[in-house]
Amino acid sequence: MDNYIPRLKTKYQEEIVPKLMEEFNFKSVMQVPKLQKIVINRGVGEAVADKKLIETSIEEITDIAGQKAVATISKKDISNFKLRRNIPIGVKVTLRNQRMYEFLDRLISVALPRVRDFKGVDFKFDGRGNYTLGITEQIIFPEIDLDKINKILGLQITFVTTGKTDEEAFALLREFGMPFKNLKK
Repeated sequence: MDNYIPRLKTKYQEEIVPKLMEEFNFKSVMQVPKLQKIVINRGVGEAVADKKLIETSIEEITDIAGQKAVATISKKDISNFKLRRNIPIGVKVTLRNQRMYEFLDRLISVALPRVRDFKGVDFKFDGRGNYTLGITEQIIFPEIDLDKINKILGLQITFVTTGKTDEEAFALLREFGMPFKNLKK
């Protein structure tokens, strides 16, 4: 397992780096944007009333990511939402290195094609070279057992890149194979 290199990491080193160097006229390989981490996150607002939702969400996100997810804690009291301070209110996991490339590979080649009426993902970046993808149903991931689902919940997947601009980050994700809407080759 030590000498294993994910397919997308090899593709990045052998194909994507030279292509992006040419496209953006980079002088050094170090200027080429790269994927730093992928953060999978789910807000579970109903967890205020039902504590079991956090446990199920942790299990689901752990299965999807292949790495243990942790609960996120509320920072302050909000009476309108019946929210108390230091109560679990969401779930997150941060993937880096091998697991990050493996997850991206599974997302692009297996999970996204399972979305009903899939026409591609929007390309709305945050202005700093990061991209967040909203998934409305967790059942698109083959790791989720449909018999154990008691509620359909969504999640957010954030791709953090070293790209200085949205164009660089877009080019990086496009080369990885992210199926953006209306993409002209």
